[in-house]
Amino acid sequence: MNEKVTLIPARRKNSRINVSQNEKTKVAAYCRVSTDSDEQAGSYDIQVKHYTEYIGRNPLWELAGIYTDDGISGTNTKKRDGFNEMITDCLKGKIDLVITKSISRFARNTIDCLKYVRQLKEKNIAIVFEKENINTLEASGELLLTIMASLAQQESASLSQNVKMGLQFRYQEGKVQINHNHFLGYTKDVNGDLVIVDKEAKVIKRIFREYLEGASFKNIADGLERDEIKTGSGGKKWHVSTVRGILTNEKYMGDALLQKTITTDFIDKTRIRNDGSVPQYYVKDSHEPIIPKDLFLLVQEEISRRTNLVSGDKTKKKRTYSSKYALSSICKCGYCGDIYRRIKWNNRGKKSTVWRCCNRVENGPEACNSRTILEEELQLAVIESINKLLSFTEEDKEVLFRNIEEVILEDNSEELIKINKKLRDKQKKLIKLSQDKKDYTEIADEIDELREARQKIQIVAAEKENIKKRIREIRVFLQNTETEITEFDETLVRKYINEVSIYDDRYKIKFKSGIEISI
Repeated sequence: MNEKVTLIPARRKNSRINVSQNEKTKVAAYCRVSTDSDEQAGSYDIQVKHYTEYIGRNPLWELAGIYTDDGISGTNTKKRDGFNEMITDCLKGKIDLVITKSISRFARNTIDCLKYVRQLKEKNIAIVFEKENINTLEASGELLLTIMASLAQQESASLSQNVKMGLQFRYQEGKVQINHNHFLGYTKDVNGDLVIVDKEAKVIKRIFREYLEGASFKNIADGLERDEIKTGSGGKKWHVSTVRGILTNEKYMGDALLQKTITTDFIDKTRIRNDGSVPQYYVKDSHEPIIPKDLFLLVQEEISRRTNLVSGDKTKKKRTYSSKYALSSICKCGYCGDIYRRIKWNNRGKKSTVWRCCNRVENGPEACNSRTILEEELQLAVIESINKLLSFTEEDKEVLFRNIEEVILEDNSEELIKINKKLRDKQKKLIKLSQDKKDYTEIADEIDELREARQKIQIVAAEKENIKKRIREIRVFLQNTETEITEFDETLVRKYINEVSIYDDRYKIKFKSGIEISI
């Protein structure tokens, strides 16, 4: 050896684990299990007991704490309160050494694992992984850690894929998994099946009923808040989106659409709405319904109608549904088909409330030369139509109702049976193509068309049932009302009037029972 070179023999320096015989090393342990099962709970308790005794047996160590996370995934640290508290205490100097069972217990995310190891290493704080026998302050520690952490992450990815496959098989068998904790109207029995909660089901029925009676999402939400009714999550605040979500949730009619959302990143647990990236599964009659199917379909049709209100001109400009007044959105121009709006009018200093065709208001008389109506006149026309119905003889009423029922007696059940048969056949072909990994775009489009056709038939059938119900209701009203109506009644209009068409010389009032009266 060159005389100018001095050999310094290899000799491991003491880390902070044994800095001084007089000052004890502050040692903490981290324990985690990733599920809430009884079996894992046992493992969790064993880990805590093991480290408490293990640290206590070493006279050079002082227990700095046992940090725990129970039932929390290790793929990220966002919700791991125990882990985050431990890291904070390390950086504050409260801990000299961390002991944990394995890398997968510490973190299944390679980036997170190395980030925190290096962060603590800068503070000369060691992490000891018992299973892999790695001390992060040793020279070979980080290399081994990188390899082992990558394997732990790959194991987590594989586990995530296995869970997805397991869910796919469950969905194909029609087995419904629903988080009922925030699901208003239902809970689960001992077998894991959805069962109705009567008190909450009354709230669901109220929401559907009020919507069909003309209330908006906001009207319903405000009413529920006013009556201090709690949401599915136990909150007092009702959002418009919450009400809409309930009204469009097929589970309330006893069916279940599975895989509405998907996890795009197994590490961050990011969930998005399924945009067609993976299959969905629709299970009919999976549980007891709160809302009858025909009523549910009527609500979907009404949501679509309100959403697609358009002007009567060529532009088909979108109109906003209003439920502020009973006549809002049901008064239509008999000429252009646009809706009439309630307007505060000041004509040469004379103030009045009038109703006007939106098309005329926006585009002038050239677009639609419809008339402007005083609100009192419009209300009187509605009152007159109800009184005209009341003035019919019992015989006239029976003939009227019989004629309506004959019109709606047309049976489309055979057509529905044919469509359902075609759907079953095409569904089998779709599954076969999917299993063979062949293109199924064409047959999927055909299935969508058949489903749309089926839904139209089902909506028509639901509307017929609704008309029958309305006929029964108006029969009761006519039987129990002995005198003429003298005042405009908003509640009466919402319950019985479906549409008011306005012409220059007359009104055509259509009742929800199917009766039409011209005034």
